[in-house]
Amino acid sequence: MAPVNKIIPFSSVDGPGNRTSVFLQGCNMDCKYCHNPETRKECRNCGECVPKCPVGALDLKGGHVVFDYTKCVACDTCIKTCRFNASPRIRELSPEETMAEIMKQVPYIRGVTISGGECSLHADFIRDLFILCKDKGLGTLIDSNGSYDYSKDPELLAVTDGVMLDVKAWSKSDHQKVTDYDNSMVLKNLEFLASVGKLYEVRTVIVPELFDIEETVVNTAKIIVKYLDVSDIRYKLITYRPMGVRHEYSGMTPPSQEQMRDLADKVKKIGVKTVVNV
Repeated sequence: MAPVNKIIPFSSVDGPGNRTSVFLQGCNMDCKYCHNPETRKECRNCGECVPKCPVGALDLKGGHVVFDYTKCVACDTCIKTCRFNASPRIRELSPEETMAEIMKQVPYIRGVTISGGECSLHADFIRDLFILCKDKGLGTLIDSNGSYDYSKDPELLAVTDGVMLDVKAWSKSDHQKVTDYDNSMVLKNLEFLASVGKLYEVRTVIVPELFDIEETVVNTAKIIVKYLDVSDIRYKLITYRPMGVRHEYSGMTPPSQEQMRDLADKVKKIGVKTVVNV
């Protein structure tokens, strides 16, 4: 079982083709620019959100917040009410139950992407779900912050087409500043996944005043080009935008279009073939 925050039936931004994206609850990093902060923590069952739900999709029973998925209209009132970066709109689903939701989109999807939060906190669930996906001929991608040691989980990688890996900052001090988390495993995964042909895409959110963006982008690109003979690894440079960010961090300045173009040009000059600037 895994805590499923939401399932997006059709997505064109979470991998190649039309895909179903499954978001799992919980994260071990604290990114200052997180655009889905409600996916970070588990519900504390405080019940503050229950009376605020306009459609009665929440109830408090036995000290636990109970969510009725059939009533929810995704108005986000509960998310806006929560003071703890959590969400009561969680369904504990098995791989089989999740697959049943995915199958509603077949044959109109090419694959499935698992995201979060940090989905690798539920690695066994992902493996079992991906086995079911492969049985139906669906592609499989993991969107990860890189904190999980993929080199020690060959069974998961065997049913995973690729990982979309976040490289949030290059230096340890910058990464600690951005995420409150060490990046040693992230950089290990950058090399390992690329070397075995399991690195589909690398992602960096560009926040100029938060960390050394040029150091991060240039050094990441240099790693990517080392393994382009294994597979064509995409590098996606993502413009920081304040919408959805926690209030205390929403004042950071987004990069200019000129800065984004300059970074993309530097990556291309290093030799990365596929650069996505969004």
